[in-house]
Amino acid sequence: MFTYEYPRPAVTADCVIIGRTAGSSDRLLLVRRRNEPFRDCWALPGGFLNMDETLEECARRELREETGLDTAVRFEELRSFSTINRDPRGRTITVAFLAVVSMTDVCGGDDASEARWFALDRLPPLAFDHDEIVSLALARL
Repeated sequence: MFTYEYPRPAVTADCVIIGRTAGSSDRLLLVRRRNEPFRDCWALPGGFLNMDETLEECARRELREETGLDTAVRFEELRSFSTINRDPRGRTITVAFLAVVSMTDVCGGDDASEARWFALDRLPPLAFDHDEIVSLALARL
């Protein structure tokens, strides 16, 4: 078996999910982190890529595991984020996905203790570089 001697980064997928309902302003779906780093902080749903899945499959899996949202979400790949120290656990590159969905009930699961919709003008402080990801996504809408 071939082995690669150079260090490699971890890869994650993060989901910017905008919820819409008639007669209401758009909202952003966030999860409260159950684990360190940033335990109890709000973050975008997302997580580490498994070796047997694509980035979009990873985004769908993490969204379902952390929020219970399991609809036919139509993702748009937003951009990759690769700032050197964006994750204190080590070198991590994320690919962010954007989707607009009809707002529905959500609940925290897996490594998210809570999931909740937030008004776009009342977002809490976000973990990692998720504020940068959200800003870019909102500029695309």
